[in-house]
Amino acid sequence: MIIPSAFGLFFFGVVIGAAGGGNTENAAREKPVPTVTKTVTAHPKEPVADTTDDKPTNAKESADRDAEKPKAMPDFVGMGLQSAQDAAQKQGFYSLTSHDSSGRDRIQAFDRNWKVCSQNYKAGKTIPLDTELDFGAVKLEETCPTADQKAPAPAGDTMPNFAGKSVKAARGALDSGTSITVTDAGADDRMVLLENNWKVCTQSPSPGVALKGQPVEFTAVKYEESCP
Repeated sequence: MIIPSAFGLFFFGVVIGAAGGGNTENAAREKPVPTVTKTVTAHPKEPVADTTDDKPTNAKESADRDAEKPKAMPDFVGMGLQSAQDAAQKQGFYSLTSHDSSGRDRIQAFDRNWKVCSQNYKAGKTIPLDTELDFGAVKLEETCPTADQKAPAPAGDTMPNFAGKSVKAARGALDSGTSITVTDAGADDRMVLLENNWKVCTQSPSPGVALKGQPVEFTAVKYEESCP
């Protein structure tokens, strides 16, 4: 009977143990790992109410809305033309124009040299801010007329009455192609240079005559003079 030696038994056990351990490790590696899936349910957000049209979002918007409201027409009569325009703009009126209240059709080149005689809307009348304001004015050293006088309307098919109107205004009312001659109604035979300083004394054709392209003749004197 052969008895295994102690060394042989130890070697045999080591071989068996190593074989068993290798199989266990491989099995652990090959075993699938379960995947955990988490389901999340989305909840829709509640709609937010639109309050844009309900009330102003801030003070600036509120101020802008107040600025768009109609306002009462201030009283500008008696003010210098430039001061009246500045005051109108501060109130929110930006559509501004002016004309010569004397009817002489002069241009208000330097507004500080003119004063307001009339306005196209009475003071206190409520009007939209985009309304055009028209100031009638004369020069500072002049007296406002009792009634505002605008330049004559464009002539139609008949000759208007230009007596007392400025030569410039009369010329402006006629067709631009009209041949016009202007002479001094006085005895000095002066040249009529600055036509808005001269007023019509006589005219040909006479008022009411049909206009058919014929030449027009005026006699005139300066505004501070009397027609002969």
